[in-house]
Amino acid sequence: MKIVMATGTFDLLHPGHGLYLQKSKELGGKDAKLIVVVARDSTVRRKKRIPIVEESQRLEMIKMLKPVDEAYLGHPTDIFKIVRELKPDIISIGSDQSYEIDQLKKDLKNQGIDCEVKRVSNYRRAKLDSTCKIIKKIRHSDFSEESLKDC
Repeated sequence: MKIVMATGTFDLLHPGHGLYLQKSKELGGKDAKLIVVVARDSTVRRKKRIPIVEESQRLEMIKMLKPVDEAYLGHPTDIFKIVRELKPDIISIGSDQSYEIDQLKKDLKNQGIDCEVKRVSNYRRAKLDSTCKIIKKIRHSDFSEESLKDC
């Protein structure tokens, strides 16, 4: 059985999140186990924005999703700590996540972590397929396609 690790903020859950997790699990084959690491509030603030939903609630929601076998909060300062602890065979990167696959592989190797890194692609299927788009729609009450293009 292969262990696949998916990571993310998972703020304001939407279909893109569910599809990312489903596709991530499929990377490991028929009997794969999907472990999800939810970013800490401090990490989200540092890398993106102020989270709307706090970390314990985001974790609770992720644990409820069908493809997810286990879910954990990430480490606040060492992103590789939980990877070393859980020892995944594959780390799944979403198509909208900014990780450079080759650089991440080098970083993992430097940390003594031996696992594959694969990008899930083409999993977005909804008009409001990102937290950014949902926030923008709420903020501006603008329902036009044009207003959502830069998210």
